[in-house]
Amino acid sequence: MNANLPPPMVSTVSLPTGSLLESLIHISNEVMSMERNAFVQVKNASTMIRRIKLLSSLYEEIQEANTPLPPSSILCLTELFSVIQRVKLLIQGCQEGSVLWSLVQTEAISSQFQGIVNEIGKALDILPLTLLDLTADTKEQVELLHKQARRVELFVDNREIQRREEIFQLMAITNEKTEKEKGYLDYRKLKEVFSSIGLATSFDYDQEISKLRAESEKQKGTGGLIVVSNINNLISLLSSVKSMLFDDDRTDKIDHDSRQTTTSFSNHHSSPSSSYSQPIFSNIPDEFRCPISLDLMRDPVIIASGHTYNRNSIAQWINSGHQTCPKTGKRLIHMALIPNYALKSLIHQWSQENNVPLIEATSPSSSKANYTKKKSMEKEVNHVSAMDTAISAVKTTAEFLVGKLATGSTDDQRQAAYEIRLLAKTGMEDRRIIAEAGAIPFLVAFLGSDDPRNQENSVTALLNLSIYENNKVLIMSAAGAIDGVINVLQTGKTTEARENAAAVIFSLSMIDDYKVVIGAHPRAFPALVRLLGDRTAAGKKDAVTALFNLAVCSENKRNVVVWGAIPLLIEILMDDKAGITDDALGVLALLLGCSEGLEEMRKCRVFVPCLIDLLRFGSGKGKENSITILLGLCKDGGDEVAKRLLLNPWSVPALQGLATDGSSKARRKADALLRLLKRFCVQTRTPVG
Repeated sequence: MNANLPPPMVSTVSLPTGSLLESLIHISNEVMSMERNAFVQVKNASTMIRRIKLLSSLYEEIQEANTPLPPSSILCLTELFSVIQRVKLLIQGCQEGSVLWSLVQTEAISSQFQGIVNEIGKALDILPLTLLDLTADTKEQVELLHKQARRVELFVDNREIQRREEIFQLMAITNEKTEKEKGYLDYRKLKEVFSSIGLATSFDYDQEISKLRAESEKQKGTGGLIVVSNINNLISLLSSVKSMLFDDDRTDKIDHDSRQTTTSFSNHHSSPSSSYSQPIFSNIPDEFRCPISLDLMRDPVIIASGHTYNRNSIAQWINSGHQTCPKTGKRLIHMALIPNYALKSLIHQWSQENNVPLIEATSPSSSKANYTKKKSMEKEVNHVSAMDTAISAVKTTAEFLVGKLATGSTDDQRQAAYEIRLLAKTGMEDRRIIAEAGAIPFLVAFLGSDDPRNQENSVTALLNLSIYENNKVLIMSAAGAIDGVINVLQTGKTTEARENAAAVIFSLSMIDDYKVVIGAHPRAFPALVRLLGDRTAAGKKDAVTALFNLAVCSENKRNVVVWGAIPLLIEILMDDKAGITDDALGVLALLLGCSEGLEEMRKCRVFVPCLIDLLRFGSGKGKENSITILLGLCKDGGDEVAKRLLLNPWSVPALQGLATDGSSKARRKADALLRLLKRFCVQTRTPVG
């Protein structure tokens, strides 16, 4: 990454206050949600994100107060916006750039973090805290952050320095050794050092080399010849290490080093077994070779892009953190590995005709060690050993049951759906195996079954399978899946089937893109709202949780309101037996963001007294949502609600208690609402209580 960030951007044209606060909150949330690099600038990035999080409370509170700001406050917020933009760029650089180049520049990057904290301190110098309508907690946090920013010291992580020194030592050794002398290198140490910075596979090395080349191109115009030369030296080092570690001739050498540290090189070199090598078959048809390893595919599988790879190779690729197809570079929509039985059969036939073993050859003396190593690697990559009899049994069972779903009688199909429903409850690995066996399209087809048991078993099996993240994609990709689930939700033949259909919608809508897809279905919200009025507590809960997930998406909020959810949700608040008060409050809090929802809640006369009772007797989460809703109802034209609130004798004591003893979020919102009510009192001279 480039150690030099752009200079601070001080705009000569100020954004409107509302837009500026929105932009600050948005960019702060982006920074707070960023992943930290696990190998470079870990502490500096984490501390910086914590500081941004503290400042976000300041922006939210100023926004909620909705009062004119002094000019110096606007200047301070503008400076902070510029600084947080630089924070985002800096953390992105650590996250997405070359790890090796970041280690080389550890001190320079650490200095940038220190400089940004100093700039935060300078911006806070001109913030007139005494003139702002803030809670005591927020003022205290900002003052503390201000003091820390003014005396912050440079922090350089000693672990990063140590890693860098180890890499420089290896670079020197590698450059000095002749090709023959490289046989004496400690390959295990070499592997350990580079694994410690995230370079564990051949693909990791390729990716890091690609990042270094991009950095070299970037530095050609600004960094000078010495910088470019240093980057090119790192590229040469990585290429050399990759060749040493992942070359086939070195594999046994690395393994031997880790097991026989006391054996002399001469004895090892003269051992007949050490010179044994696998036979190389040059006449393998290209279509039978794995695009990654270029070796014969012994277990071909299809990935989401439609390309086929050997299972071990593509699983290593995915397990090392990649989410793209190695061949096309396109992002995979799911990570399922589907067996390519047709190609496997052709490879088996070709192997028999050409006397090519489908089991990799090993030397007689090292066969046991290599067998153990291979099985250990398969367990790490596939999260399960091929010899694990339990998983083997699940595979066999799943394939047998899917066969029954495909070709069995009605009774066989009903029993198979029931067995899959039970099997899918037992664990993530089982859910993956069932999906790979091809169960999902058949289960989707049976959602329209006239047999109540078959329909119930199918929708419940899909619910259990959807718990595994990749299966959500497979279900959504299946033809007619959403139509089928919503049909069951609307006209399911049993109560349990309808409830579980709502739970399927909840599970699938955990993925943001699917919130929009499901919400766009014309019958989704009518069916969920209908279930919301169901007599069973389980039905209400499934409907509420599904509505909550969908209402997170702004496009869906209006539909939730239009189809009549608000009166039913308020009824649930007053129903002690329902046991889902907090869930219903969560949905209502989301619907404040929809103008139709806000107006409907303001018109409901029983809603405010109900919320006051929840402020007094509700759970911690319930109190937070209740105060959020009350504040939203009273702001921006909510004078009638504010008046009703003031006339209730329990409202002000409840708010004062929450402002004293509530969570930090609840205290902040209670303070804001009390200030709003005080202003309303002064303006209208409305009596309290």
